[in-house]
Amino acid sequence: METQEIVDLCKKHTMYTWAAGDSVNPLPIKSCEGIYMHTTDGRKIIDFNSQLMSVNIGHAHPRVIEAMKKQIDELLYVFPATATETRARMGKKLAELVPGDINTFFFCLGGAEANENAIKAARQFTGRQKILSFYRSYHGATNAAMQLTGDPRRLANEPGAPGFIHVMNPRPYDYSFGDSEERQSSENLKYLEEVIVYEGPEKIAAMFVETVVGTNGIQPPPAGYLAKLKALLSRHGILMVCDEVMCGFGRTGKMFAFENYGFVPDIVTMAKGLTSSYAPLAAMGISDPIAKHFQENVFWGGLTYNSHCLGLATAEANIDVLLDEGLIENAAKMQHVMRSEMDRLQAKHPSVKEGRALGLFGMMDIQKNSAGDRLAAYNTKHPVMSELSQFFIDNGLFTFVRWSSFMCNPPLCITEAQLKEAFEIIDRGLDITDKAFEG
Repeated sequence: METQEIVDLCKKHTMYTWAAGDSVNPLPIKSCEGIYMHTTDGRKIIDFNSQLMSVNIGHAHPRVIEAMKKQIDELLYVFPATATETRARMGKKLAELVPGDINTFFFCLGGAEANENAIKAARQFTGRQKILSFYRSYHGATNAAMQLTGDPRRLANEPGAPGFIHVMNPRPYDYSFGDSEERQSSENLKYLEEVIVYEGPEKIAAMFVETVVGTNGIQPPPAGYLAKLKALLSRHGILMVCDEVMCGFGRTGKMFAFENYGFVPDIVTMAKGLTSSYAPLAAMGISDPIAKHFQENVFWGGLTYNSHCLGLATAEANIDVLLDEGLIENAAKMQHVMRSEMDRLQAKHPSVKEGRALGLFGMMDIQKNSAGDRLAAYNTKHPVMSELSQFFIDNGLFTFVRWSSFMCNPPLCITEAQLKEAFEIIDRGLDITDKAFEG
C-alpha cells in the first residue's frame, strides 16, 4: 500500500487510544531497528520514548526474534491449567531475579491485567475491600485499574467500581508538603496516616504505588519515602503493591525500580519491559505469605491467555539480552549523560523549568515565566507544545509531549553519541518554547 492509503484505512476502520479518530495523525511505520523507527515514506526517526516506555532492549533484536520463531515451531498455546517448559523456566527465572520473598507469579497479557489481578489478590488475601492510590498515577485502562488511576483519564470512565481512594503524592502538582525531601516525606506520611484513620485501616486491603511515577511526571520519590511508606502500611496490615509496569526491567538503572529504595513490596506488577513489547506478557508477583494463602485457597482470577507460551519465551530471551549485554548498567551510566544534557538545556533555554532522570527514565518540564508557572495548566494543552511535538517529528525525533512536559525514555541500548544526537534536536526545538516565555 501507499503511505496515504495505509493511514486512511487505519483511521477509517480502527480506533485509536485516548483520541478522537478525526484528530489523530498517525505515523506510518514500516520497520524498526535499535533505537530507530523507519516510516513508509522513507524517514528515519529516533525512538526517544521506547514506544510506550516499553521497548527496553531496542527494536528487532535478533536473539529475541529467533527465540520467538523457535517457540512458534514448538508450542504456541495450551489452556492455563497445563504445565509447560516455558512456564516452568520463566517462573524460576523471575523468582531468582525479584528481590526478597516474591517467588510466585501470575502471568497475563498487559499491565492493566496485572493490576486487576493484584486488586483481586489483595482483597481475597486480606478480606478487606478498599484500595489506596495516588492522584499522580496511571495504572491501566481496564475497569478497576482505571479507578486506581489518579490522572484525568479516569474522569471520563467514572462512575466505576467502588472502594478506591485517591491521595496526594509527596510531590503533588501544585500543593507542597515542603521544600526538602525529608519534609515532603514526613509531612505526606502524616497526612496519609490520617486518611487511613478516616477510611478505617481495617477496611483497606492495599495501596498501589508506581515506584517511580510514570506518565504523570517521571517523579522519583523523596529519599527514604517508600521504605517508610511500606512500614506505615504494614503497621495497619495494608499490603503495598508496586506497579513496575513502566519503571521495571532496567529502566531506572536497576532491574526493578524498588531496588533503588531499600525495601521489597508485598506484590509487584510488571509488563512492558518484561518482553520489551515484542509480544504481550505481564505478571503479578506475590510474596511467600500471600502465595501460601493461595496454595490453600482458590484464587478467583483467570483469563484465556494466562501463561501464553510465546509471551513467556519472548520474556525469557528479552531478560537474557538485558543481562548479557549490560543494558541495565548502560541505563545507569547514561543517566549522567542525560542529566548533563538536561542541565545544559536548562541553563541555555529560559523556558526550561526542570529536567529529571533516573537511569533512562526522564522528563523535561516547560515554564511560561521565571516564577516557574507551567506553560500549560494541569490537564490542558498549549499550542506551543503542539508545535514543539511537530518539530520533533519533522526533525527525526519521536517522543510524547503532554501538557507542559515531554518524555525522555529511549531504549536502554542507546549510546552516548545517539543520546547527544537526540538532545541536539531537542535543543533546537526549545527555541519554539522560548518564544512563549513571558519573562
